Amino acid sequence: MKLSTQPYKGTRDFYPEDKRVQKYLFGVWRQVCESFGYEEYDAPILEPTELYLSKGNQEIIDEQTYTFEDRGKRSVTMRTEMTPTVSRLVAGRRQELAYPLRWYSIPNLWRYERPQKGRLREHWQLNVDIFGVSGTSAELELIQIVDGIMGAFGASAEMYTIKLNSRKFMDYVLSDYAGFEAKQRLELARLIDRLKKMPYDEFVAKVDAIATPAQRKDGAVEKLLTVLSAKTLKDLPKDLQSYASINELKVLLSALDQLGVKNAEFDVTVMRGFDYYTDIVFEAFDNNPDNNRSMFGGGRYDGLISLFGVEPLPTVGFGMGDVTLTEFLRGHRLLPDLVSETAAYLALVGDVHTGAQKLAAELRKAGMNVAVDLSGRKLGDQFKIAEKKGIQNVLIVGENELKTGQFTLKNLKTGKEQKLDVKGLEKALS
Repeated sequence: MKLSTQPYKGTRDFYPEDKRVQKYLFGVWRQVCESFGYEEYDAPILEPTELYLSKGNQEIIDEQTYTFEDRGKRSVTMRTEMTPTVSRLVAGRRQELAYPLRWYSIPNLWRYERPQKGRLREHWQLNVDIFGVSGTSAELELIQIVDGIMGAFGASAEMYTIKLNSRKFMDYVLSDYAGFEAKQRLELARLIDRLKKMPYDEFVAKVDAIATPAQRKDGAVEKLLTVLSAKTLKDLPKDLQSYASINELKVLLSALDQLGVKNAEFDVTVMRGFDYYTDIVFEAFDNNPDNNRSMFGGGRYDGLISLFGVEPLPTVGFGMGDVTLTEFLRGHRLLPDLVSETAAYLALVGDVHTGAQKLAAELRKAGMNVAVDLSGRKLGDQFKIAEKKGIQNVLIVGENELKTGQFTLKNLKTGKEQKLDVKGLEKALS
């Protein structure tokens, strides 16, 4: 039987050039998060299935997760997101931790779904959470982190938009204001989350179908559609403008503007898909017309850790996936040319392997990444090997070079050659 060389559907192989991109993304994520005082954590990729059933449903478990029974007859699920896991970790040491708690992680996540642009079955995601802050200063800090990350990648404010809304406000609109029942509210929340992905007439028809004849007669559908037509906070009906979460959004947007985050705005249609969000939610949208889509987001999910039998904690978090971020960077031409981590390739002339290894050891001790050719091929072929590996510098090592201590360093990109001693090499390759 001939085996396939392709990876499992919906996953990726990471060749060295792909791994460089991943390392670059992770490096920026870590640098910015840690600059705000966030600490990295991790956890197992397998969780008890009940962890996801607690705030989900059996249909999602059966159709969208990798769930199986282990040899101990326990049902386990490969993690689909990190929020339940980090809630479990915090609950496990609820009384020992110092708040506000600032944590981040970069886990790989698995979800069984149809692979499509921007969505794979396996991906990596930056998760950032702050526990123990009830006011909007938590949302303010996390959106600053988002802005800092995007800026660190070279993105300008014109390239993306951060859209904010409140799930608490929308729950009020759907229940008290428009008069929908609990089951209808759940359906409508998920429908609103997809509003911009379907023709408006189709959306209206679906809302109308969810409403009962009595609700349609009482104007429930018209009330909801009026709210959803608001482009700014000022466009909301007057009797909704004083709602507490709307005032919080006004304060938050004003503070973001003062801090230089000029691309944040209100969007009443932003709902976020998970049911555990309790108030302000946000999403970042790519403004590239070829990729005009939501890239990542998050929000407030107060009380989730109470599912583990401990006192609830106010919590805000967001997730940023590597797939959509990479598409954004490539679409805006922000992904740099990433060269090999190997600073120099030692090309050997003659039987000088031992001497070349001594030189390499000396350079490594000085902090250089160097590789010694082991092919025994002609000098020109060794140059081709270095070029194919993406190594920019070739260091020629022969008996004469080892004897005189003067080595030829050639930059394959520019063609420039230099005669240098070991100290000179250390400086040139640093």
